[in-house]
Amino acid sequence: MVQGLSHMTFIVRDLDRMQEILERIFDARKVYDSGLEMFSLSKERFFLIGDGDGPIWIATMEGDPLPSRTYNHVAFKIATDDFEDYLQRICAIGLEVREGRSRVHGEGQSIYFYDDDNHMFELHTGTLEERLNRYAQGLTIAIPPPHGRKEPAN
Repeated sequence: MVQGLSHMTFIVRDLDRMQEILERIFDARKVYDSGLEMFSLSKERFFLIGDGDGPIWIATMEGDPLPSRTYNHVAFKIATDDFEDYLQRICAIGLEVREGRSRVHGEGQSIYFYDDDNHMFELHTGTLEERLNRYAQGLTIAIPPPHGRKEPAN
């Protein structure tokens, strides 16, 4: 039986740049740097992100970037109150923020951004439970009033 997530590995062309991204945006702590020793396929560094139910292990390995961008991504949970702070962190180091998808009210907010190697990350304020509860309510469509008429005030 699967016990949980072990780690995520990102192949990057510049280990130093990815370290800057992980440390400045995610407050990651570097716990290993292979230096010139290569126990795996290439030079690598390990980081821990968060504390909570146990930190997330992120591995970075030196290599070729992804050939193109896709919607495949990794999403990290953040507090709603921290949304603007994280957006500023991302912009401060010059990463591209992608316009988010349209959302229904109640499923949280997201910031999508790319690193220099075409990996997309998401910082999301909601939880799975909140999203499922909102989706269970179904779609509500706001129909605009006929042209020239105003809606009555409630």
